[in-house]
Amino acid sequence: MNMSFLEWHRTPWGKASGGQWRYALRNSLAMCLALWIAFVLQLDEPYWALTSAAVVSFPTVGGVISKSIGRIFGSLMGAMASLIIAGHCLSDPWLFTLSIAFWLGFCTYISNHYQNNVSYAFALAGYTAAIIAFSTVNVTDTLEIFDIAQARVCEVITGILCGGLMMMILPSTSDGETLLISLRRMQLRLLEHAAMLWQPEISLRMRTSHEGVIGQILTMNVLRIQAFWSHYRLRRQNNILNYMLHQQLRITSVISSLRRMLLNWPDQPANLAPVLDQLLKELHNPDTDKYRLAHILQLIAPHDPADYRHRAFFLRLRHFCWLYLRCSRWLQRLESATPAYEIKPSRVTALARHTDSYEAAYNGLRTFLSILIGCAFWIGTQWDSGSSALTMTAISCVLYSSTPSPTKSVANLLKAVSLLSVFCFLIKFGLMIQIDDFWLFCAFLFPVLVTMQMIKLQHPPYAPLWGQLIVFMGSFLTVTNPPSYDYQSFINDSISKIVGVLLAGLAFQLLRPSSDKRKSRRIIRALRRDFIDQLSRKPQQNESQFESRIYHRISQLNQSQDQEARTWLLRWGVVLLNCSHIIWQLREWQTRSDPLSAVRDVCIHCLKGIMTEKGVQHSSLDATLQELQRMSNVLAQHPEQAARDLAGLIWRLYCSLQQLKQAISPPEAATMTPATS
Repeated sequence: MNMSFLEWHRTPWGKASGGQWRYALRNSLAMCLALWIAFVLQLDEPYWALTSAAVVSFPTVGGVISKSIGRIFGSLMGAMASLIIAGHCLSDPWLFTLSIAFWLGFCTYISNHYQNNVSYAFALAGYTAAIIAFSTVNVTDTLEIFDIAQARVCEVITGILCGGLMMMILPSTSDGETLLISLRRMQLRLLEHAAMLWQPEISLRMRTSHEGVIGQILTMNVLRIQAFWSHYRLRRQNNILNYMLHQQLRITSVISSLRRMLLNWPDQPANLAPVLDQLLKELHNPDTDKYRLAHILQLIAPHDPADYRHRAFFLRLRHFCWLYLRCSRWLQRLESATPAYEIKPSRVTALARHTDSYEAAYNGLRTFLSILIGCAFWIGTQWDSGSSALTMTAISCVLYSSTPSPTKSVANLLKAVSLLSVFCFLIKFGLMIQIDDFWLFCAFLFPVLVTMQMIKLQHPPYAPLWGQLIVFMGSFLTVTNPPSYDYQSFINDSISKIVGVLLAGLAFQLLRPSSDKRKSRRIIRALRRDFIDQLSRKPQQNESQFESRIYHRISQLNQSQDQEARTWLLRWGVVLLNCSHIIWQLREWQTRSDPLSAVRDVCIHCLKGIMTEKGVQHSSLDATLQELQRMSNVLAQHPEQAARDLAGLIWRLYCSLQQLKQAISPPEAATMTPATS
């Protein structure tokens, strides 16, 4: 018999690295410590402290701090909401039902509409209120409701404090170091991305690479938030981190615009490709400077004053080099900065994090209806374990409505609940019933938790399932003091939790989230509205804010399986972003010649004619492209250099709009109206 799986190096403990051991030991010790402190404080349901410590387990210090702050505020809001709802509405079951359903729907909407701590706090506020309010339906004394709410908050805070204490004793990788390494890697990847996009070929790999670069830059914004909470030095330099992320997004935009120019440049210099390669190699050198780059750029400098295409490409390429060099120097200053040295770059706003309000409201409505139907069934049947079922329904509807695939998440939770029902039944009535010492129970629980944490880290495809097993294990074991061993109560409670998850799964099946195609159409319409605002005299968003808004909306479908929707969303975003950059350059472009200013105003006005909220008017697009080409050729013969520079800007606008004329495949033509194609 082959027993190789029993070899030490094949076991979860033998395969674990030093970082995985530290993570597993830290979280397991925090959970056991939280359970012990809850017993010492004589809280009525100490297993919630164990669950809270599991929820805030995070690989980094900043993540633990950020998540803990959101959990504390969310728990306090949920406790206050439960006191108000239960204290005023328990006398009328239907008023209680409508009130708690409305609160959970509202929390779902807010948690979907925002990100990071705000989203997490309102999600906690939703299902914390459900946990407390549903457990008080048979309570008649208002003071007892307050005691229950107070106990739940104390248990949550106990778990959070234990998680923070163990993070101090067994610290993880530095958030700041991770962020700086990620910024440095992104700088190098931008050069690789430029080398790929500046090739004349067209491939699917280019689109996926562009999406990947955008997604990684926006992900680093999460690392910035974690570093903000864990490092005082980086907290003082938060503005430079925002500035760096904006600059890397701008470099991505410039790379894309240069590609559009290369594809529409008929008479390129023969030495252009080798010079571009030489330029990218020089930018890889951390010691490069403007003087070295200028020597290389001089090799493709335009000599014919009337060749506006050559000059426009040269100026844009030089802008890319200076932009990349400036970004690298800011990164070097950030890496070498001391705690007493505060860097002061130009002030910028944080990256835009705008979500789909329609989808958030739809998710809130789903939660409202699910709780309403579940409570109606509970009232009609007088089910003893209805509170557990509705609590699991509330948790599932609130938490998983914002995930890319909520049905898959609910299916994982159903597996976890089913496995825990069997496993915890055997542990509770086979082992715990024979143990009367807390430390003896911890001697069994601790290695089990360590093993589960390691398996979660070593098998990423199953990490969500193992994470749910760890988090919900405490609510199935229901470790209390004094202990309670009631077969019927345990079985009814387990069945009710399974039924609650099934109700949430049914809600996600009947009220399905919007398809990726519908989401992409709503996002594209939002992009058009934002772009139309950019054409106004006083836009609500400046150039950087509009750019980050565009890229965030593109990344909203980065996990979509609908390739057509992702392609069109990326195409629309890139086209509108390139046009926006040209519009801002036209606004900043000044000349003493009034006729040239009038030409500039005509260019901006042409965009208003072809772009509406419903889409592109192709007749206007064709006429505008012809007019832009004509104006470029006429201005190229103008004796003033300002006119030839304006011809280059107009040609760049022509190159950007040209992408909208790409042919539509039959599937796209069948699903997209002419106004949106």
